[in-house]
Amino acid sequence: MESGPAIFAGTAFALFGAALLVWTGVRVLHRAPVAQGVNPAAAATLTAIFGAVFLAAGVWCFSRV
Repeated sequence: MESGPAIFAGTAFALFGAALLVWTGVRVLHRAPVAQGVNPAAAATLTAIFGAVFLAAGVWCFSRV
């Protein structure tokens, strides 16, 4: 019973992190801005870092099941 919230949180974090990484990669490949009005290198770097952090949080939640 206690594994239900961990599975839900792990799925939410992993999906969000993966989607953020894919979205960032597509924007960078098409040379489109990742964030409006921000240095493109900084925006892509920070977005990729946060995507990886959310993906790692999802994996961590799944390891607690």
